[in-house]
Formats: sequence, structure tokens, C-alpha cells
Amino acid sequence: MENLMRTDKNEILKRFKPIDKFAHKGLQGHALIVGGSYGKIGAPALSAKACLKSGAGLVTAYIPKCGYDIVQTIIPEVMVITDDYPTHLTAIDKAVDFRAIGIGVGMGLHSETQQAFFHFLKLNKAPLVVDADGLNILSENKEWLELLPPKTILTPHKKELERLIGEWHDDAGKIKKVKTFSKEYDLVVVVKGAPTVIVYHDALFENSTGNQSLATGGSGDVLTGIITGLLAQSYEPLDAAIVGVYVHGLTADIALSDVGYHAFTASDCIDNLGKAFLTLY
Repeated sequence: MENLMRTDKNEILKRFKPIDKFAHKGLQGHALIVGGSYGKIGAPALSAKACLKSGAGLVTAYIPKCGYDIVQTIIPEVMVITDDYPTHLTAIDKAVDFRAIGIGVGMGLHSETQQAFFHFLKLNKAPLVVDADGLNILSENKEWLELLPPKTILTPHKKELERLIGEWHDDAGKIKKVKTFSKEYDLVVVVKGAPTVIVYHDALFENSTGNQSLATGGSGDVLTGIITGLLAQSYEPLDAAIVGVYVHGLTADIALSDVGYHAFTASDCIDNLGKAFLTLY
């Protein structure tokens, strides 16, 4: 493929920002993770924890009321704002300014949630990562794509991508359609797969890490958290996507000798983030 770059460690080091020894949580940025619905609170919980463990100084989760005790209990370092409704999001009101926002994980497709997402998009100016049900809502309301901030990062798997851009016949056709889509709306598109390819306009970046262990529920929620955490640290969106995908894949490579392919979970991905980042120092 034309304009394809393979993102190995040397390429990542050109983009990676070590944390300054005089840093404080304010400098590291405040990130917001928006998502969750009844039975799917694990998604924003995983995403918020991954966001925090990627270096964000502060992380807040915006979730339905049913998830309050869960998130406060399993991730005490993450702050929580709850919707007024118990089982799904009906409004997405930002109480403070956030440096980066990740939205969509476990959010569901309730009509009230879709309207809340629409009103959020009309008001939001913060750097944004959209995943999961956020992507599915956009695919049903494609005119809303124009409301996304420049260089918003989308992280679709195959089916989500197909809903956004339509069907394709081969990989070359898929990439051509993604390039057109990226240029039309000025988006960074993380085409998840084996390997994952990050697309920004005509530029392609093929990730060099990861293995089949990542084919497990919650893996994508973790990736959203990692990328949002990097955005909160003032990474350029394309760099946040490239570094985030690399580190996410590297956690599975690091865990392989201890966990193997079958037993690896999204939580193992989070548990190995520290070791993954250490390889970049």
C-alpha cells in the first residue's frame, strides 16, 4: 500500500513523551471517559483504569447511576459523575473542562442516549476518541460526523467500520474508502485488526505489536482509555493513536510468556501497561 509506514519501536520513540520529573497531576491532564449502561459498566471501568495507567493526571468517568458503586469500588483513583437516570445515559453535561474525552464504550443505543450524544457533540470542543456504541450511533446519523472536532480519533473494528463507510471487496478497497472518509471529515481512523492500521488522510501506519491474545472482550475499551490518556497529556491526535495502539499491542506480547493466548483478558492488558511503557525509556 502507498504511503505505508510500519510503526516499530524507533518510530514510537520519535513520538513518545516521557513524563517530566517535575510534572504534577494538573500538567498530566484531566480526561473524561463517557459510557456504560446497565450490564455494561465494565466497559467504562476498563477504559477509565487504562486511561489513568497511561499517564493521565486525573480521570473522571461519566456513567449511569447503576455503575456508581462499581466504579468507585474497583477503581478508587477514578472520579465519577453520574447521569440522573439509573440504567443509561440521558444527558452528557460536562461539569469541568477536560483536556481529552473518550466516549462510547458500553454506552448502548437507547434513543435518549443518542440524543444526549448529539447535544454533547454540538457543544464539545475537547480532543475526542469515539469507540463502540459512539461509532454505531454515528453510523446511524452520518450527518453528525460533521460535528466532530478536527482530528477526532475513531477506533472501529471491522463491523463498526463497515457501518460507517460501507462494504468493501478487498483490503485495498477498504483502505481506499477509509482514506476518503478520513479526508472528508478530517479524522484519525484506527482500523482495528491483525495488524491494526492507523489512517490519517493519505498516510498509513501499520502497527508492529500485538497477537491473538487481544481477541477478547474489553480489549477495545482498554485501547480507548490508553489513547484518551495520551490525548490528555497533550499528544497530537495522530501520535496518540500511533503510540496508544503500539503500547496496547505490546502488553499482549509481554504477557504471553506468563498468560498465554487463551487466558489473556483485557485486565491483563491494563496490568502490563507499566512494563510496556518502561520499554520506551
